[in-house]
Amino acid sequence: MISALVYADREAVAYDDLTAARRAVGTTWVHVADADDEEIDAVAAAFDLHRLAIDDLRNGVRAKTEEFADHTFVLLKSVTLTPGETTFEKEVATSPVGIFIGRDWVVTLSPGRVAAVQRVMDAAERGDERLLHRGPDFTASRVADVIVDAYFDLLDDVETDIEEIEEEVLVSTDIETLEKINDVRRDLLSFRKQVWPAREAVGTLARGDPPQVQQQTEKYFRDIHDHLVQIVDLTETYRDLVAGARDIYLNTLSQSTNEVMKVLTVVATIFIPLTFVVGVYGMNFAGGPYNMPELGWTYAYPATILGMALMTALMLVHFRRRGYL
Repeated sequence: MISALVYADREAVAYDDLTAARRAVGTTWVHVADADDEEIDAVAAAFDLHRLAIDDLRNGVRAKTEEFADHTFVLLKSVTLTPGETTFEKEVATSPVGIFIGRDWVVTLSPGRVAAVQRVMDAAERGDERLLHRGPDFTASRVADVIVDAYFDLLDDVETDIEEIEEEVLVSTDIETLEKINDVRRDLLSFRKQVWPAREAVGTLARGDPPQVQQQTEKYFRDIHDHLVQIVDLTETYRDLVAGARDIYLNTLSQSTNEVMKVLTVVATIFIPLTFVVGVYGMNFAGGPYNMPELGWTYAYPATILGMALMTALMLVHFRRRGYL
């Protein structure tokens, strides 16, 4: 879907012809959502977009900023946390958004539909004068800003998952808890791969390196860059929290295993002398030079039982003092 607006004389006019939109007097913004190859080629031909930039957009390379002869190309990634399509509960889904900034025009292309960018376009169509009358670079900054703001939403979801995990690891050693920890670690790793390049890409615009970025617009890109720095710091913090939760889980699991081993050790230690006594008297050596005279004693059986009970009681007292019970 192609939308073309030209802002002039304090109003935004929609155009159907891309060539006419580019030649019109004023600031032109062309936005293509759910772009197929035919639409991308049509926009690229109308605005002389560099072929390498189009290839980067189609191939979904990492976020970047590149300067060409008459325009600057900025590639950012829209990131959302969606239900997993395979074995994972949640997955980080990305959609590339290409922003081309010219002298008096800006083009945004996305193979998918990015709701945040579409909201900015809808505001421009309704006549939001803050967008286009400040130039194409300011429009590009607004588009980049809504993409980056969505990163905070993803981190909020991750933070909620981490809080649930931190509560579970203290009371549970279920395998599902470990799976949740690994899922969040994987999501943060995928997210980190997107925000680090984005920070560098926006940093180029914040410094005002491209000639298409006016000096008065640099502060908006610096604000976006500051947000990305904060997002990177939060991502690293959350990764540390998840690593800590994983250590707590493993320690809890190890402690639980040790408790089980303690019980088994106590039980085994108690039954070892009992087994010995039963084995000895089970041989029934009643005659011969090495006979067992106590077998003929009237009180042999109760004395043996009493001896085993006393031995068991002494061992239980010992284990209790050692803290095993």
